[in-house]
Amino acid sequence: MKEQKTTLRKSFFKKIFIKVCKILGYEIIDQSNFYVPTQEKSLNENLNIQGEKSITLPLGETKISRKINALSIIFRSCTNINMLTQNKKRLFDQNKSEYTFRSLNSIIISLNQAKITFPKIKFDIVVIDHNSKKKDLEQIKSQLNKSNLKNSIISLDINEFLNDIKKINSKNEKVTENQLSNMSNIHKSLLVAKNQCSDLVYFVEDDYLHQKEAINEMIFSYERISSQLNRELILCPADYPYLYTKIDLTNIFLGTNKHWRKVEETLCTFLTSKIILQKYWNKFISMCQYEHYPFEQPLHEIYKSEYCLSPIPSLAVHLTNINSIFGLSPNIDWEKIWKENKNY
Repeated sequence: MKEQKTTLRKSFFKKIFIKVCKILGYEIIDQSNFYVPTQEKSLNENLNIQGEKSITLPLGETKISRKINALSIIFRSCTNINMLTQNKKRLFDQNKSEYTFRSLNSIIISLNQAKITFPKIKFDIVVIDHNSKKKDLEQIKSQLNKSNLKNSIISLDINEFLNDIKKINSKNEKVTENQLSNMSNIHKSLLVAKNQCSDLVYFVEDDYLHQKEAINEMIFSYERISSQLNRELILCPADYPYLYTKIDLTNIFLGTNKHWRKVEETLCTFLTSKIILQKYWNKFISMCQYEHYPFEQPLHEIYKSEYCLSPIPSLAVHLTNINSIFGLSPNIDWEKIWKENKNY
């Protein structure tokens, strides 16, 4: 009887102690049961609290000083052009429209998961389309309408930007029609981000297939690493194969479920803040006015001054040719994720 009373008394005081710790913002870890009673979660679960703290064991707690309030996705589509600068076939050997539809579907799935995880963050998606077939555009509209996300579609008029583009590139060659379209679309996406977006913006090309947890990981990791460094970031979702062809010094950061490393090169799919966009506006716009070699050279110049990070393993794959060093990210079953996004 005495043992029962003692047990009850201990249980009562334990509950009171847990409540007090919750009020004071402390966490309790029961290492014998691998459990966090203040959150009623296993240690294997996500212990982060968005906008407040990031918890990683055994490193402890990181106070979040960089709270994310909004994320806008700007998705650039063109189903009529198979490959921008190559005639090679893509992974899975499908029509270009299929890559657009599945890429968009993967982003919508990831965004809807993020909406549940981050109810206080405002999400929206803008599609900037150039010259896709009518039936393809209808399919894109259908996917957006079913997404439960704030969305819009902008039909690109390249005549708005042609006069701003130098017609001879850095190789002293004439800029192709495909590249003129690409540069105009990027220019439009930058203007939309500058004029409409309030916090983070994710520029996405229509041939990037995302894992379901991609947006969650990028948001949690942006808050954590930005708070640690006390600076804004650029995040690339892809662990490009080229990163394993070099032996370069880098920095490694801990995200939620991924490691992130500092990189010096990306393509034109990346997430950043409006602050970075405004700070380097002329650099970003120069990419749309003159065809550099490599095309992304202005981005790479920004990365010399700012932290651009990519995940290990990857959160997305660039669905280009199998031999591309900017294509198939290693150690992920991308065929499985490709099939999962078939029912759009």
